[in-house]
Amino acid sequence: MRSTYTRRLFAAVAGLILVTATGALAGCGSDEPASADGPAPLRVGYQRFGGLSLVKARNAAPGVTWSLFESGPALTEALKAGAIDIGQTGEAPPIFAAAGGTDFKIVGTSEPIPQGEAVLVHESDGYQSFADLKGKKVALNKGSNVNWLLLKLLEKHHLTYTDVQVTYLKPAEARPAFDNKQVDAWIIWDPYFALAEQPGVKVLADATGLASNREYLLVAPGALESKGEQLTSFLTAYRQTTDWGIANPAERAKILAPELKIDEPTTTRALARSAKALAPVSPAIGDELQAIADAFTGLELIPGTVDIKGRVDERFSDLFR
Repeated sequence: MRSTYTRRLFAAVAGLILVTATGALAGCGSDEPASADGPAPLRVGYQRFGGLSLVKARNAAPGVTWSLFESGPALTEALKAGAIDIGQTGEAPPIFAAAGGTDFKIVGTSEPIPQGEAVLVHESDGYQSFADLKGKKVALNKGSNVNWLLLKLLEKHHLTYTDVQVTYLKPAEARPAFDNKQVDAWIIWDPYFALAEQPGVKVLADATGLASNREYLLVAPGALESKGEQLTSFLTAYRQTTDWGIANPAERAKILAPELKIDEPTTTRALARSAKALAPVSPAIGDELQAIADAFTGLELIPGTVDIKGRVDERFSDLFR
C-alpha cells in the first residue's frame, strides 16, 4: 500500500510547482497581442535554450504568444491551468504531469540528447565514479529529465534511491548550492550545464548509454480541437527553423546568445551537444516513455500507475519526418 508520506510528498511538490508556474506566468507577457478580428493566438510555453527559443529569437512564428519557464514541471503546470496551448519539456515532466491529472497529448519529439545532461562535481573532491557519491548530497530538479538520469545512474552502480541524499532544488537554487559546496553533486541539463562548466568543475557522467534525454512537445486537448491549423503552421515553422539551425551552427549561436543572455562561446558549446533534429512520435516512443513512468511508479515517486503511452498522438508526425 502506498505510504501516506509518499502521497503528502507528491502533493507538496505539486503545490510548489504550481506556485512556481503561477509566478512565471505573472512575469511573462505576450509578444503578440490577440487580434480582435482574428482567432485567439497560439500560446506557446518554452524554456530558455530549448528548440523553441530559436523560433522565438528568429521571429519564425509571428502571431503566437510566448511564456518563459525555468523548467519542465513549471511549464506543465501552466498547461494544466489552461494558460498555454503547447510547450516543450524533457522526458520526465510529462509523466509527473500526467500523474498530477494534467490532460495533454504528446505530438512530437527530438533525436536523443544524452550528452545534454550530466552529473557535475568539484575536481577537488576526488570523485571518480557516480558510485563514490553514496551517502552524499545530490541536487536535481524534481520531475525534470534529470530525475530519470538519477534512476539510471543508481541502477548502473547498484545503488538505491536512499543510498544518496537527494536534494530537490530548482536550477537557480542549485547553482549557488553547488558552487558553495552545500551539495556534493549537481545533475543538470543545458544551458545550465554549460554555464556551470567552470575551472575546477568536473563532468562525472552524462546520460550516454543511460537515458535518451529527448525533448517532447505537449499540446492541450482544447488546442488540438480548436487550433489545428495554427498548430500545423507553428510546427512547420518549428521544424524548418530547427533544420536551419543545425545547418548553420555559427549563425544559430549568434542569434541565440542574446536571447539566452549567455555569452556566445558558452552558447556554442551547449548547442554543439544539445541541439538535435526533431523527430516524429511513434509507438516505440510511447514504449520508451512508459518504461520511465513504470520505474517512477515502482519507486513511489508518482502516485499510482500512469498510461503515458496513451498520450502519444501521431497526427502531426509527417511534419517531423
